[in-house]
Amino acid sequence: MNAVLAAFRGFARYLGGVMGADAYTKYLAHHAEAGHGSQPMTEREFWRDQTDRQDSNPQGRCC
Repeated sequence: MNAVLAAFRGFARYLGGVMGADAYTKYLAHHAEAGHGSQPMTEREFWRDQTDRQDSNPQGRCC
């Protein structure tokens, strides 16, 4: 049963990565590694910025 649960969690993590659900976590890691002197954006600010960038510069995407 543990193997099935581990496989499901792995698939969910993979699917979340493909869908971009982990983008904010990656942003926080990059912000910390790059040594920016300012505070990182909040999650709400991050997603608003992401959406605004996609709207102003549309690229090949499904929707």
